Amino acid sequence: MSNQRSQPRFIAPEFVRDLEDHFLRVQPENGYYVYHIEQLKQHLAKLQQQDVVKLWFAVKANPLSSVIKTIADQGFSFDVASQGELEQVLAQGVSPQNILNTGPAKSRQQIARFIDRGVAIFVVESINQLVWLNEVAEQKRVTPKVLLRVQLQWPEGEKNPLGGNELTPFGLATQQWQTLTIADYQHVNICGIHIFQWGNMLSNAKMFELWSQMIPPLSQLAETLGFDLDILDLGGGLGIDYLQTGQAINWSTAMQDLAEIKEKANVKEIWLELGRYAVAQSGYYIAPIVDRKDNFGSQQLILAGGINHLLRPAITNQPFPTRLLRTSASECEHFHVHGPLCTSLDKLGEFDFPQDVKEGDALVFGLCGAYGFTESMPFFLCHDIAAEYIFVDQNFELIREPQAPQWYLR
Repeated sequence: MSNQRSQPRFIAPEFVRDLEDHFLRVQPENGYYVYHIEQLKQHLAKLQQQDVVKLWFAVKANPLSSVIKTIADQGFSFDVASQGELEQVLAQGVSPQNILNTGPAKSRQQIARFIDRGVAIFVVESINQLVWLNEVAEQKRVTPKVLLRVQLQWPEGEKNPLGGNELTPFGLATQQWQTLTIADYQHVNICGIHIFQWGNMLSNAKMFELWSQMIPPLSQLAETLGFDLDILDLGGGLGIDYLQTGQAINWSTAMQDLAEIKEKANVKEIWLELGRYAVAQSGYYIAPIVDRKDNFGSQQLILAGGINHLLRPAITNQPFPTRLLRTSASECEHFHVHGPLCTSLDKLGEFDFPQDVKEGDALVFGLCGAYGFTESMPFFLCHDIAAEYIFVDQNFELIREPQAPQWYLR
């Protein structure tokens, strides 16, 4: 057994007290999210203290209006992959000139809507998309910038550091792009390449290895097609240490590495589309404990919210770091933590908590600022949709009240 104070810390003690006071005051029945806006501002400001890369925010990570406004204020542009994301970003006052359209399923109609809304930069993932974009651009008398998305694959039998040889819907192989005749697309400006085939990387050395191996095939593609490779968009994939191992990407080292990549690739701009790396550390999920039981010699805690609010543990088999919301001097023991859904998949992990944890207490999960609410599965079993709060100017502000299932059930 161990004491709770020896566990890795993912949250400042003073903010634990703020969250506990808020929980006791609100007495919520269900789980809810909190986003620490000042913490987010400080983190984003540090990311912008460099002149190596242009930073975009991948809206899929967290499209909350308050988060988008905070990120826009810090000088980020926005990577949007759907009409809904586009309208949400525009509604927060973001200029369409600061929006990049990504995503594998762009129809001709969607491309036209994005151009109508003023978007002028597109990541093209297929030859069809390039054809449609060129046609729409001609009709609407605009010349959007285009980045061709490339999917690399290593020869069979060789280790592929870019995510294996599994076929994905993202982009095309260089062989397919090489069939293009650039002169056929006079109404678009093909000026860059987009590539992103990794996720949640925690090693600077590994990231640099991946980036370095991409330069030759991508440079060769641009040369073969006959366009200047002005922009290299490396997507995201910079990791968050969910397991609290002490491994983490060092931002300063990453910038040094990317400065070298920029020089080797001889490009004018390097772009990164940050998702979890931008916002994960600023978000928390608080869930009341509904029940505790001893089962087959193991201690179990049942929470008011589970993978209906935090799906990631079921997808990755990696829990979010967590702790008991209140302080305790009791020794710790091992607990299995489950949510309220009628499926064995609804398990949030195994943790050490103080022995005196009981129903009515709450757990706080960290690193939940990315892929929380909008990646969850809130409709299964018709539980309430989780509330979202922001913590700003030392106050909790309710952004969305918990929603009863009747709002979507028909």
